[in-house]
Amino acid sequence: MLRAWSTGGTSLHVEVDGPPDAPPILFLHEVAGTVRSWDAQVSELAGTYRCIRYNARGYPPSDVPTDPEMYSQSIAVEDASAVLDAVGVDSAHVVGFSMGGFAAAHLLLTAPERARSAVIVGAGYGSNPDERPRFQAEARAAAEAFRSDRVAAARAYADGPTRMQLKSKAPQRWQAFRESLEGHDPTGMSLTFAQVQGRRPSLLSLTEPLGEVRAPVLFVVGDEDDGCLETNLALKRAMPSSALVVLPRTGHTPNLEDPARFTALVAEFVDDVEAGRWRSRAADTTGRGLVGMS
Repeated sequence: MLRAWSTGGTSLHVEVDGPPDAPPILFLHEVAGTVRSWDAQVSELAGTYRCIRYNARGYPPSDVPTDPEMYSQSIAVEDASAVLDAVGVDSAHVVGFSMGGFAAAHLLLTAPERARSAVIVGAGYGSNPDERPRFQAEARAAAEAFRSDRVAAARAYADGPTRMQLKSKAPQRWQAFRESLEGHDPTGMSLTFAQVQGRRPSLLSLTEPLGEVRAPVLFVVGDEDDGCLETNLALKRAMPSSALVVLPRTGHTPNLEDPARFTALVAEFVDDVEAGRWRSRAADTTGRGLVGMS
């Protein structure tokens, strides 16, 4: 374990597993997660890859700044770069889940030299223009709820519609997920919801610059993760270097709902990138009608 120092003097808790000379993978957790969210993946991948994970600011044992200005989407990206610096890694394969997926997408845009590739998982909440006002209102409500009564807020959040799939498939893992969330810092959760979740730009507003990204990207989304489906399809269409996996009967937590299947997807993708097997979409497969007879 080590510490990384980032914007505003914030110290971040970092864990590193795997051979020091192996290709690195940087894991970025979701708003309801921590480094522990990736335990199943790291246990499988650390034999081949150098697995780097950290708790975001606001998530002890990382620091919990009390200044709202110390939380934002851009600062989240700066934190990811600070962790790579602390570990002594110039670039890594990045696996970002939900909140972490937004950070991974922004890292591709603002510091592309740091990302060898990206697996962007369950990212998109608040991106659909029709749903954005409601999502922002829910983010404000969550911020207030976690500040007022974190246990009640955690229980309500864990019972959300896209967490029921985890509860149905793996009740013990869902229970552990809920209990972990109940212990999150109320200030950190409140400020993360208010300043990061509720204010980050829509991913759909970034389709043009993301379309210029040449790094390999794999989008992963559950077919019952309603806040993300359309956004992920739009991003896949906009990014020739990307592919899309839609997991059946899956909600917002594929890394916990079926850890083995999710880990295999990550491993296959990173293996392909490392071996030079990943290819962007061929230009002659688009823009010629549906069957090429127009």
